Amino acid sequence: MTSFYQSDENSFAESCDCKNNISESMTSMSNSNMSTHKRVEKRYDDIIKSQNDDRLYRGLVLANKMKVLLISDPTTDKSAVAMDVNTEIKYVTGYMCDPDDLPGLAHFCEHMLFLGTKKYPLQNAYNIYLSQNGGASNASTHLDHTTYYFDITPGKLEGALDRFAQFFIAPLFTENLTELELNAINSEHEKNLANDTWRFDQLDKSSASPDHPYSKFGTGNRETLDIIPKQKNINVRNRLLEFHEKYYSANIMSLCVLGKESLDELENMVVDLFCEVRNKEIEVPTWPEHPFKDEHFRTIWYIVPIKDTRNLDLSFPIPDMQQHYRSSPAHYVSHLLGHEGEGSLLSALKARGWCNSLISGRRLGARGFSFFSVVVDLTEEGIKHIEDIVQLMFQYINMLKLKGPIEWIYDEYRDIANMNFRFKEKSSPRNYVSSMVQAIQEYPMNDVLCAEHVFTEWRPDLIEQIMEYLTPKNIRIHVVAKAYESIANETESWYGTKYKKEKISKKMLDMWHLAGYSTDLKLPPKNEFIATTFDIKPQTKVEKFPIILEDTSFVRLWYKKDDEFLVPRARMIFDFVSPYAYMDPLSCNLTHMFVQLFRDSLNEYAYAADLAGLQWELTNSKYGITLAIGGYDDKQRVLLEKIMDRMINFKIDPKRFEILKENYIRCLKNFAAEQPYQHAAYYLVVLLAEQVWLKDELLESTTYLNVDRLQQFIPQLLSKVHVECLIHGNVTITEATDVLKLIESKLTTAVPNIVPLLQRHLLLYREIKLDDGSHFLFEAENKLHKSSCAMVYHPTGLQSTESNMLLELLAQIIAEPCFNTLRTKEQLGYIVFSGIRKTSGAQGLRIIVQSDKHPQYVEKRIDSFLDSMLEHISTMPEDQFEEHKKALAALRLEKPKMLSARCTLYWNEIVSQQYNFDRENIEVAYLKTITQQQLLNFYKENIHSKARHKLSVHVISTESSTEKNWVNHTTEEIADSSSEEAVKKIDDIMSFKNSQALYPLLKPFKKYFLRKGIRCSKL
Repeated sequence: MTSFYQSDENSFAESCDCKNNISESMTSMSNSNMSTHKRVEKRYDDIIKSQNDDRLYRGLVLANKMKVLLISDPTTDKSAVAMDVNTEIKYVTGYMCDPDDLPGLAHFCEHMLFLGTKKYPLQNAYNIYLSQNGGASNASTHLDHTTYYFDITPGKLEGALDRFAQFFIAPLFTENLTELELNAINSEHEKNLANDTWRFDQLDKSSASPDHPYSKFGTGNRETLDIIPKQKNINVRNRLLEFHEKYYSANIMSLCVLGKESLDELENMVVDLFCEVRNKEIEVPTWPEHPFKDEHFRTIWYIVPIKDTRNLDLSFPIPDMQQHYRSSPAHYVSHLLGHEGEGSLLSALKARGWCNSLISGRRLGARGFSFFSVVVDLTEEGIKHIEDIVQLMFQYINMLKLKGPIEWIYDEYRDIANMNFRFKEKSSPRNYVSSMVQAIQEYPMNDVLCAEHVFTEWRPDLIEQIMEYLTPKNIRIHVVAKAYESIANETESWYGTKYKKEKISKKMLDMWHLAGYSTDLKLPPKNEFIATTFDIKPQTKVEKFPIILEDTSFVRLWYKKDDEFLVPRARMIFDFVSPYAYMDPLSCNLTHMFVQLFRDSLNEYAYAADLAGLQWELTNSKYGITLAIGGYDDKQRVLLEKIMDRMINFKIDPKRFEILKENYIRCLKNFAAEQPYQHAAYYLVVLLAEQVWLKDELLESTTYLNVDRLQQFIPQLLSKVHVECLIHGNVTITEATDVLKLIESKLTTAVPNIVPLLQRHLLLYREIKLDDGSHFLFEAENKLHKSSCAMVYHPTGLQSTESNMLLELLAQIIAEPCFNTLRTKEQLGYIVFSGIRKTSGAQGLRIIVQSDKHPQYVEKRIDSFLDSMLEHISTMPEDQFEEHKKALAALRLEKPKMLSARCTLYWNEIVSQQYNFDRENIEVAYLKTITQQQLLNFYKENIHSKARHKLSVHVISTESSTEKNWVNHTTEEIADSSSEEAVKKIDDIMSFKNSQALYPLLKPFKKYFLRKGIRCSKL
C-alpha cells in the first residue's frame, strides 16, 4: 500500500514554521460586510478549488484570531460545522497537554462540553436540538488537538451553531454530571483493554522518553480521574474548569461552517456567535525534540497480542515536513516502498512466502516530529525470517538511494493526483467539514482545499533527506505474535500488554548496513492504467432509473446512464449467483478461499489500476460471488477482460493456498476476541437467519480444505450460475451491452457443461418469524472483555412503505432519549445504541448496551426505558412530533454525494429484488401522512402489547475480574430484574429455529420487474 494510515496522514497536527512567510492573497472588505469588518481581521476569497466543485468558499481570521472557513452550497441537504482546537501550538488541547497528575483530562473535557452550558444548561439540550432537526454530532481527542463536529437540517443551522458556540464560551462542567461522566470515560477505556490496536499504540507511547508528552496515556480511566485524584485531594471538576479556561483559546481554534446560506450570511452568523470566544494569546513554539532518543533506537520488541495475529512494524524517526506539503517528499518514498506491483518489496516477500500485505508511509506523530513506518503481516514461515525481511527492506532502500529520486515517477503520481482533484466529488458535509477544519490549522488559507490532494513542487533534495533517516542505526522493530508468550518478561502498565525488549546485536546491524542489493527488486514500470479520456458521453434520452437492457437465461443487465454527477467515472457490478456457493460449511469455505486466492493472484497486475483511480473487488456471500469495478471509465473494459480470463482459467498456487488457508483459520478463531456487542449482533443473525453457517462449523470444515478439492470446486461453482449486472455511470448503451456479451461469451465458451439456474435457485433466504407474544433469551460467554452486552430486539414484521416509515419515525423519536437515559443518566456503558435492523425483507427495533453490569439488569433498564416511551410519545406536543417527521424526511431525502453511493442505492434494490428505485420519495410522501395516534398504535402493537415479539441476546463476561464484580455489587440488581414474564431460554439454536415459522418473501415493489430467472428471453 502506498501510504501508512493514509486517511489520517494529513489529519493530525504537524507544524509549519514558515507559514507566516507564505504569501496569502487577501481581499478587501466588501461593502455588504461593513457591519462585521471590525470583528474580521482578514478575509480570503480566492481559495483554490477543484474544477468539479460548485461550492463557494471564504476564509476569515476573526479579530480574536480564530481561523474560519465558510462554505456556501445552495444545493446541500445538510448543513455541517466543525471546530478544531489547536493543531499548531505548544499548549494543545489534545491529550499531550494533560497534567502529569491527571492523565485523560483533555479527553474528559471533550466529553463534558456536550453536557450543558451557561446559555443552554439542560444536559442534553444540544443533542435534543440536533436529534429533532435531523442532526448528529461527535468529537475526538488526539495527540495534539480535539475536534468537535455536527450536521443538521439546513434551516436549523443558526440554532445549532449558537448551542455549539457555547461549548467554547461558557460550559458548565456540572458537578453531578462530572461524577457521572467518569463512568463513560472508564467504560470507553475498558472497551479498549482487549483491543490490540489500542494496546500496541500505548506500548509505543509508553516506551518513549518519559519526559516527552508523547508518552502520556490519553484516554484516562477511573483510576487516573477519580481514585488517585481523591487520594491526593485533587478536585477534578475544578481542574476541568482550569483546563478549559487556560487552553480553549480563540487563537488556537479553527472553525468550518457549511450551509445553504450565502457567504455573507454565513459570515454574519459566525462573527456574531464566535467573536465571543476569548483569545488568551497562547504562544506558538514547537516540539523540536523527537519522543525517541538515541537509546530508544536499534531495539526490537517482541509483543504478545490478544488476537492470534503476526506482524512486523519497522519504524524510523523523520523530521516534520509539514512546511513542504507542496512537494510531500515522504509520499515519494512511501509510493515506492509500499508499491505492490512487479519488482516491489511486497512481491519479493510474497514470493518467499514470508508475508501477504505491506503498508508503508509517514505515520502520525504530532507537530514537530514524525515517523516513517513499514508494516508487514507475517506468515508462519515469515516469523522465522525477521532479520531477512529487514535485510530485504534495506536492499530496496539501497536501490532507491543508488538510483536517486526519479522525476518521471513523481510526474506520474502528480498527474494522477491532479486528475483526482480535478474530478473530486463531494463527500458528506459532516465528514467534509471535519477534514477541512484540520487543514485550516495546517495550511495557508488559500491552499486548504488542495494541499492534501496535489503535488506542485519537485524537490529531490527533500526526498534524499528523508531517505537518509532510513538506516539501521535509526530503526525500531516491533514484532507481534502469540509465539512470544513464553519469553515476554515485562508488562505495559495501562493495558497490560506483555512484551520483551532487546537491543539489536551489532552483528545484525552491520549485516543490514552492508545489505547491498537484490536482483529481485526493481522500480515499477510506467502505469498503463492512467485515464487519458475524460469526455462525458452523450445520450439523447436518459431514463430516470435503471432499466433492463438484456435478460437471458444466464445474465440480466441493468443499465443507468449517469446524468447527475457528470464525471468520467462508472461502476460495474456483477453478481455471480450459484447454488454451490453456500450449500454447506465446506462449500462456503471453498468459495471464500477461491475469492481470496483470486484477489491475491491479481494484486500485482491490478495494483497499477488502483493507483490510477480504477478499483476492483471480489467478495463472496450466501448467494455466490460479486465482482465490482469502479472509478475512471476509460480503462475499465481492459481490467474486466483480464479479470474474466483469469477467473475462468484460474490455477491455484499450492504455496499461496496453504498460507491463505492458515490466515483464514486464524481469522475465524480471532472472532472470539471481538467486542461483546459484535458477538451479540452475530448471534442475532445466527438465530434469525433461515440459512447461516456458524463460525465454529466453518472452522471445523477447514479440515477438508485442500488444493485438489478447491481446483475441482471452481468450475463446478461457475457451471451453474446466473449473473445479475448493473452498469451505471459514464457508459453508453452500446458499451454496456458489449460488456454483457463479454461476460456471457466468456462463461458459455470457457466453462464446461454450464447450465442456467432455475427460478427457485434465485430465491432469497427468509427470516425467522417469532411466535406471537413470545420472549426468547439466548446467552453466550465472552472470556476476553471486562464488559458484557445486552441486546433487545423487537421484530415488527415485513418491510413495507407503511411499516418502514412508522418504524423509522419511532427510531428517530427514541434515539436521543435512549442515549440520554441509558448512557448519560444511568451510565450503563459507553456503547449505547438504538436503531433499526433490516434483513431478508423483515425488520425490527434493536437496542444494544455494552456494560460492566450484568445483562439481566441492563435488559431490565432497557425495558423500563421502552415503557417510558409510551408516555413520551402519547404526550409529545404536536409541533414536536411534526419536527421529528421533518427531521426524518430530511435524512431520507439526503442525496448521495458520489456516483458510487448512488450506484449502491440502485444495487441494494436489485439484490433485494425490490426494485423500488424511487423509495426515498415514495416513503417520505407516506411519512408526511403519519399521525401521532398511528405511531402510538404501532408502538403499542409491536413493543408494548402481549402479542409483541421479543428476542434478547446476553453476552456475559467471564473475564476473572468481572466475575468478582458480579458477586460484589450486582446480585441485588439481578434479583430486582426478575420478571413475571415467561422467558423461553434458547439452549439449542437449531431446535429454536425449527420451532418457529418463516416470514414470506417480499414481493417486488413494481410488478413489471419480475424476479430474476422468471423472464428468460432477450428484450
